[in-house]
Amino acid sequence: VQLQASGGGLVQAGGSLRLSCTASGHTFSSYAMGWFRQAPGKEREFLSTVSWNGVITHYADSVKGRFTISRDIAKNTVYLQIYSLKPEDTAVYYCAAGNSVDQLRAGGVVSWGQGTLVTVSS
Repeated sequence: VQLQASGGGLVQAGGSLRLSCTASGHTFSSYAMGWFRQAPGKEREFLSTVSWNGVITHYADSVKGRFTISRDIAKNTVYLQIYSLKPEDTAVYYCAAGNSVDQLRAGGVVSWGQGTLVTVSS
């Protein structure tokens, strides 16, 4: 499955942003999907994952309450809604596909998107 992320940009602190990740191919609905990010000088970190049917979601403790993941199977798209953005949210955000939510949480990724840059100004 090929993934294309979009929606990043420059946002002021306190603002909101919705990232999108569109998949090509006919297998999107069979994969769990997730979001990761990598800030400058830091390792890539897990943010959130959603099951193939959108029922099960998991979040990293650091983003619970501010990030919401969802997917639209008909549109082959997964979203990450981010609220109350902080300067420390500045990073390249990557979407990913995996065989299960648990595998994604552990970093088991089948396919990566190309990343979209989010910059939060203070």
